[in-house]
Amino acid sequence: MTIKHLFPDNRCREANISLGKRKSVIFHIDVNSAYLSWEAVYRLHHLGGHTDLREEVSAVGGDAALRHGIILAKSVPAKRYGIQTGETIVEALRKCPELILVPPNYDLYEKCSEAFMDIVRKYSPDVEQYSVDEAFVDMSGTEELWGDPKSAAALIKDEIRDALGFTVNIGISENKVLAKMASDFQKPDKVHTLWKNEIQEKMWGLPISNLFFVGRATTKKLLNLGIQTIGNLACADPALLKAHFKKHGEVIWAFANGKDVSVVQSEPPANKGYGNSTTIAFDVTDAPAAKLVLLALAETVGTRLREAKVRAEVIAVGIKSADFRYTSHQMTLRNATDITSEIHKYACRLFEELWDGAPIRHLGIHTSRIRDGADMRQIDMFDDTDYEKLEQRDAAVDRIRRRFGIDSVKRAAFIESPIDHMSG
Repeated sequence: MTIKHLFPDNRCREANISLGKRKSVIFHIDVNSAYLSWEAVYRLHHLGGHTDLREEVSAVGGDAALRHGIILAKSVPAKRYGIQTGETIVEALRKCPELILVPPNYDLYEKCSEAFMDIVRKYSPDVEQYSVDEAFVDMSGTEELWGDPKSAAALIKDEIRDALGFTVNIGISENKVLAKMASDFQKPDKVHTLWKNEIQEKMWGLPISNLFFVGRATTKKLLNLGIQTIGNLACADPALLKAHFKKHGEVIWAFANGKDVSVVQSEPPANKGYGNSTTIAFDVTDAPAAKLVLLALAETVGTRLREAKVRAEVIAVGIKSADFRYTSHQMTLRNATDITSEIHKYACRLFEELWDGAPIRHLGIHTSRIRDGADMRQIDMFDDTDYEKLEQRDAAVDRIRRRFGIDSVKRAAFIESPIDHMSG
């Protein structure tokens, strides 16, 4: 008999509702080296492998030949060589020429993520999936079901490990930011608390770069101000921080002091924009090739808009040149749209206004001012485009791709092209 049979999901909800005002208990659950762990488990238990990638100097990395060559996840042994997530494969191999590299398998990761989330949702109705391998869980008021917070976290952690074969870290606190900080303490397969009365002992001595929301650029500026630890930041003058970092200074000062008012959002907020971009396998030097890449991006962006039953009123195009210069340009449409060909038409217009002729490494299409899917198109007596027909064509293509896969329908322009017809 499983835990689910002993405690049906509705009892979790009843416990949360019935106890009224209570001390908040928030978990942050983070899969240890997610992509690498999922690859390791799949190879061991489904492909009959004998080598556990988690115990080797190994990493999951993009295809260097396609210029997506960065480290996406690394093993603990690889970390000892100084290999870091986000660095290039070339840099990683320079540190360790014997590094075992495996390509990413995103379909596998999506399935592993779903299985991970299914287990987490057994323990509370209030779960916010923060990323493919992270979740915040509001466990407030569930003590009668699962015991004290550390016992409940151990139950979740062990069930994930025993049922799915990979490990997680769980951080426990009164709010999300402290729970997330706690989950980053010693790994793997650990449970850590970081209650507000523990932040001076457990958090303030850590390097400032360890604080959530403090990236490389912010770290550099803080170090220049003499702020080296999270405790230094917590004791700094908020006015000084605001002067140097504006609103962001107030946010990180609050985080350093363990303050966070955000709540676990079981239902994700509506997207404020939809977009996609791609690094091209070769430098694009002519407009027709660039517009073909934009068509592939318009396909994916249009598909996502239609799937969400929304339309976009603003379209932007971004270009990164071979020497890594980035420029972008946007326009507001007369009518919000989700039609692939219309998105492509305006993207091409923006591209023509923006491109200076330099070789192109990366292209992107982004949309904003998202409206509901109702067609409120203004009539234009000089425009004889049959938008209803275009919408019907897109809908038919979407149905075929959902049933038979995204490669079941492809525009003729992509048949002999090295460009993926749904890039990004």
